[in-house]
Formats: sequence, C-alpha cells, structure tokens
Amino acid sequence: MVLEFLRASTADALTITGISRRAFHSDVEVGSKEKTGPPGYMSVPFHAKMARSNHLFKLVDNGLIIGGAILFEDHDKLNVSRIFISPENHRKGYGEFMMREIEAIYPSVQEFTLDTPIWNARTNAFYAKMGYAEVRRDKEFVYFSKRR
Repeated sequence: MVLEFLRASTADALTITGISRRAFHSDVEVGSKEKTGPPGYMSVPFHAKMARSNHLFKLVDNGLIIGGAILFEDHDKLNVSRIFISPENHRKGYGEFMMREIEAIYPSVQEFTLDTPIWNARTNAFYAKMGYAEVRRDKEFVYFSKRR
C-alpha cells in the first residue's frame, strides 16, 4: 500500500466530487436522516474552485484517489473544513493517516479546528480518538480543537 496525501488539481475535481457524494450519502448509516452533505459536496465546480485556490487535497492509494479534504489555513490556525473517504474504504485506517498527514504538512499551525454534526456518531468518536477536544456545541454541530 502506497498512501499519499497530496494537493489536488482541477483535473481531480470530478473524481473527488463522486467520492464526496458517496461518502456523505453513507452518513445515513450513522444517523443522518437523509442523503445530504455540506455545501458544495456534490458540485464539480465547487471542488474545482477549491483546487484552484489550493484548499483541496486528495488521498491516493496506489495511484487511485480514495478520499479528499478541504483545508483553510489562517496564520497559525488550520480549519479542517471536511475530510471524506470512499465508503468502501471506511474503517481501514485511511482517516487516521489523513489526519496525521494534515497535521504534519502544516508544521507552523498551532491549532487545528473542525466541526461535525451532532448526530454523526462515527465522526464524533473519530475526532476524539485523534486527540481533538470538544470546545462547544450548538443545536447542529460539535466544534473540536487540537493544539500543539
């Protein structure tokens, strides 16, 4: 297995959009009431825009894209806007690899932030396992932070 976490290009947008769609639709298995996702999750133009602005990343296993991430850096903070992995690759350690790579490629970042829906037991447990602490919650989301 040769895993790589790389900046994505606009040429990757179609593939990444398909993975995003399938990944977020699989959330019906962990509490979502419907097949939906965050803004732009099914949009090729959205993912192409994220690639052009250097916010889109891809997880590649032996040359095949199997996941993606959208990241926003602001000085010493990084917001993990979303990560997603193709459903057939869930629970195989890819998410852990991706989160470690995100932290490694931003050595000057002092705080990593993210949010996830309250109802998503899978992601809430995953981020806690990765060392992220809940900092607050509202009616829809749990907000996590991890400091170096």
